[in-house]
Amino acid sequence: MARAMFFGLTGMLGNVIIISVLYYGGTLVVNDVLSIGELTSFILCAGYSSISINGLSNFYTELNKGTGSAQRIWEILDRKYEIPLNFGIIPSEKPKGQVAFDNVKFCFPARPKNIVLDNFTLVLRPGETSALVGRSGSGKTTIATLLLRLYDPLNGRIVLEDVDLRDLSPIWLRSHIGAVNQEPVLFSGTIRNNILYGLNPNVNFTESQLEEAVRKAHVDESSSQLPDGLDTLVGQRGVLLSGGQKQRVAIARALIRNPTILILDEATSALDSVSEELVQNALDELAKGHTCLTIAHRLSTIRNANTIDNCSVR
Repeated sequence: MARAMFFGLTGMLGNVIIISVLYYGGTLVVNDVLSIGELTSFILCAGYSSISINGLSNFYTELNKGTGSAQRIWEILDRKYEIPLNFGIIPSEKPKGQVAFDNVKFCFPARPKNIVLDNFTLVLRPGETSALVGRSGSGKTTIATLLLRLYDPLNGRIVLEDVDLRDLSPIWLRSHIGAVNQEPVLFSGTIRNNILYGLNPNVNFTESQLEEAVRKAHVDESSSQLPDGLDTLVGQRGVLLSGGQKQRVAIARALIRNPTILILDEATSALDSVSEELVQNALDELAKGHTCLTIAHRLSTIRNANTIDNCSVR
């Protein structure tokens, strides 16, 4: 309302000034004080000057907006990582997948009084599937978050083959871990591009690798029914695909990088029974030969697990 009143009043004031100049200038022309050419030149000069001043005013306004926005961006760019990405050991060999949580204690920084994990111990053995079950809020997803080293524990340690995760390069660590979440994130683009996002940009891939990942994740069963196959656009956040199709694309994305460790966090909880069976078959295929941590509520999801733990960690 105030903005409308401001522009309305300034516009009316400008018109009043122009009419006043024309009236007074016309009087001077009638009295032979000014010629018509001089009056016209004055009005044109004043008009162009007004436009220029108005442009400078708009430029100053936009400059202030840009400075304010840039300041917020600079604040983000100047932030220091709590977990440095370019620090740590980079082993020369691919890990086998032996992971151990040793008396881990953890709380989120925003809630320091709420202890999520207290003296938590767990061993993930190479090539085996370990399942975590428990009520919501018991800390299951937190365990996966710590394994990805998005946070560090307060006490205790998490080791990968006797090396503390805090001593390893986070980039190297995450390159050997694949994660499939309850709600997979797909980017606007094609199915093919979303699968290839799982690869390291410095790694060359072959079409046979893509085809194998698509087959094992059962993506081909749905993509073959689409008009453009793997080149079908998925839309923003995958809105053009069903829940089961999105999950299978996410599984293929995790599979194509051939990670040592797999994290499956409620990967089928939001699916219907038909889609769940298809996705579960893909997950079972994905877990073969990998160290797998499965987080679930349904028995059907963890029926093939080697170890099942009731996650009462609070």
